[in-house]
Amino acid sequence: MKKKIAIAAVLLCAGASLFAQETLETIGFSLDVVWLFLGAILVFIMQAGFALVETGLTRAKNATNITMKNVMDFCFGAIVYWMIGWGLMYGADAMGLIGTDQFFKGPMGLGLEEGNFYKAWFFQVVFAATAATIVSGAMAERTQFKSYLIYTCFISAFVYPISGHWVWGGGWLAELGFHDFAGSTVVHSVGGWAALMGAIVLGPRIGKYVKGANGKVTVKAFPGHNIPYAALGVLLLFFGWFGFNGASTGIATVGEGGIWSGLNIARVCVTTTLAAAAGAIGAMVFSWAWFKKPDASMTLNGLLAGLVAITAPCAVVSPGAAIVIGLIGGIIVVLAVEFIDKVLKIDDPVGAVSVHCVNGIFGTIAVGIWANAPGDGVVGLLHGGGFTQLGIQLVGIGAVGVWAAVVSFLLFLAIKATVGLRVSPKDELVGLDLSEHKSEAYTGFQIFSNV
Repeated sequence: MKKKIAIAAVLLCAGASLFAQETLETIGFSLDVVWLFLGAILVFIMQAGFALVETGLTRAKNATNITMKNVMDFCFGAIVYWMIGWGLMYGADAMGLIGTDQFFKGPMGLGLEEGNFYKAWFFQVVFAATAATIVSGAMAERTQFKSYLIYTCFISAFVYPISGHWVWGGGWLAELGFHDFAGSTVVHSVGGWAALMGAIVLGPRIGKYVKGANGKVTVKAFPGHNIPYAALGVLLLFFGWFGFNGASTGIATVGEGGIWSGLNIARVCVTTTLAAAAGAIGAMVFSWAWFKKPDASMTLNGLLAGLVAITAPCAVVSPGAAIVIGLIGGIIVVLAVEFIDKVLKIDDPVGAVSVHCVNGIFGTIAVGIWANAPGDGVVGLLHGGGFTQLGIQLVGIGAVGVWAAVVSFLLFLAIKATVGLRVSPKDELVGLDLSEHKSEAYTGFQIFSNV
């Protein structure tokens, strides 16, 4: 009898142990799902941030148009990313270049496989939308609305997913050891390169660059109509970035440690905060010294520059390094805005290229300089890694840059030659709110144009 009781007790304990282990695994998976969805929701809020930043830094007669573009690029982008983009990015790998299945994917079950798909897709679609919406600001105030929608579908379906596959989908750059934790290159520089190509093909706004009788070109400033809007947008972007970077750990649970562990969420959020703060300070102080006044729009873009720059290295650098990266990013954005506007004569109304492309490149390079995560095989120049990681980072920057720039340039040329890319001079002077949407953002107010 005692032997039977002992056997029963052992079996009971073993069953309880197995039940407890299964329960812990279930709870862990649930926490991971909730954290990833919370992160995705935070990233989604960034759409509102982009809308406010771009609206505030452009003229009042185009506010409705800016808002419409930032709403609809997500709506169209979500559909085409589900149809095509997800499969190209995360489908079965073909030669490290492209995904080949999981198009139009929609499993109806509620098992582990289906749950993993849904949580991953929802998190990734908001990243795809971010890459697409970056372009809106650089092409603001002179782009046909229908042409912008065509472009945004293409980048969400093809441009972003294919280069994304190279890095995050197990493609050739991932195999090479390229490190971009949350997307300085994968998201921001892709959107930034496309923004640059769009601004070049479009040309400047009417009255932006005026050639005098002596042949000298005068660069005219078109101040944004609502800096408080821009500031609120930047703060919303800052808020959403904690999901952008923090949830890129992929899990909330402890896991096996390292940069992909939930334990790293805290460090990622700390480095993100410090880099953003340092970026704003760097841009403010540098612009104050250069322009003799602390420039508000430069300061706001400096904060965004710090965020973009820390996005790639946030999980592999120390808080001190994050401050240095942010400070440099804030200074770089001021220099880039002035160089692109005054030297290259490329009209970028909100500084999107300077923030996202230039600082996306710098942030990716920063991994090869300041990274200190030997356990994950990511060690930069300053911590004894030599030039190996830096060289890999430069290869990735070049490959993704060429892909995004060339394809976007050809796409904009094709749109220009077919349906048209730019509005008429008359419509541009009237403003896109009335000419494109028959709707004013500020009905009942007298809006004066400085052109």
